[in-house]
Amino acid sequence: MTLGELAQRLGGQLVGVAGNQEFRHFATDNRQIQQGDVFLCIAGANVDGHNFAESAMAAGASACIAERTVNAPHIFVENLVDALGNFGRSLRRDFDGPVIGLTGSHGKTTTKEFVAAALSPLGPVLKNEGNRNSEYTSPLLWHDRVPGMKSAVVEMGMRGFDQITHLAKVHEPNIGLITVIGTAHIEKVGSREGISKAKAELFDALPCDGTAIFWHEDDYARDLRSHVKGRGLTFGFSPEADSQVLGYRMLGWTACQIRGRVGSETYEVELPVTGRHQALNVASAILTAHVAGVSVSDAAAALPTAHIPPLRMEVRKWNGATILVDTYNASPDSTIAALKTLLEGEASGRRLAILGEMKELGDFTEAGHRMVGKALVGTDLDHVFFTGGAMDIAAETALAGGFPASRMIRRPSVNLDEIREFLSSVCEGDVVLIKGSRALGLEKALG
Repeated sequence: MTLGELAQRLGGQLVGVAGNQEFRHFATDNRQIQQGDVFLCIAGANVDGHNFAESAMAAGASACIAERTVNAPHIFVENLVDALGNFGRSLRRDFDGPVIGLTGSHGKTTTKEFVAAALSPLGPVLKNEGNRNSEYTSPLLWHDRVPGMKSAVVEMGMRGFDQITHLAKVHEPNIGLITVIGTAHIEKVGSREGISKAKAELFDALPCDGTAIFWHEDDYARDLRSHVKGRGLTFGFSPEADSQVLGYRMLGWTACQIRGRVGSETYEVELPVTGRHQALNVASAILTAHVAGVSVSDAAAALPTAHIPPLRMEVRKWNGATILVDTYNASPDSTIAALKTLLEGEASGRRLAILGEMKELGDFTEAGHRMVGKALVGTDLDHVFFTGGAMDIAAETALAGGFPASRMIRRPSVNLDEIREFLSSVCEGDVVLIKGSRALGLEKALG
């Protein structure tokens, strides 16, 4: 694409830029510029990208996109978010395959990869790479489209009301999938009811002949269904679900077997992941692909090709012990799910957990950490290392419920050296869960 076409699709004005010059990629960090990239001058809460326009050009950028005049060749736009939306929408409308919009409180990225794999029998699939799901990065997805792609799956992040509405206007999905209404990012909308309302913006945006897919056993299933204009389908463990999980079996720390059915068709698949919650991710992915035109058997057969993102129950070895690194992010729901997996698997040695505080919970911080503390009561975990201020609430709750103080280590602040010292005591046969919010970087204790 030329910079002139880019400016046209953005609704912007070329300033000191040759319109016939071509570019290949976008960059949001001036330290990661590759030759010929277009740099987005994002005015963030703490850092203003406009201040780095010159350094981006010095690093090899072909131009910048800016909301104000900068001392560098640029495309001027009145509002960067709106302009990027215009850009993405203009490219999306050149695509006539099924487009799946996907959101949820947790499990989004893994489910996105399962959906993409399940869709692959139709042909090459367009999808967000990594967690490029914001109002700045998500519209860029359509620039990655190459000829021959038959479907698209778009992960949509939620950091407040109206964000998913905006992204849905860009991507115009005809199938919407909501994984779960949980507690992640609850500080942005105040309550789980707020999260349900914000996530349901995806269903509100679907066309009348679109299909909405959600978890049958979700606490907010009834609320979600009220937003469905066209067809509403569910996945879950219930026999009433359109896509039912019939069985889950853990095959060790790196694999599991899942059985299910969609309508009257059954499937069985073995995957290189663990966790009973993965069965729900699989059930939703196969249902979604089936709605898009893939047979149940073909969707299930393609699932093992899914790219499992790092830091989601990622298995590492340490002094002969098995380390489960689940530090991409943390909410009460995902932390409890990870603990259940730790307790479910076989271990010849001890079971230990390093639990870091869960951020972005706002007024739900105390209640959320108490949920984790209650989940520890009655378990046979050998030791739990609590780290981070709010995680002390979980420790107090577990202690009040009868979890022995002798099996606790409590640290008010995160110190990677203290975590390394704790890990130095593990030995062959032990299994250790490391779980905490992304901002803590707990996995860095492993080197």
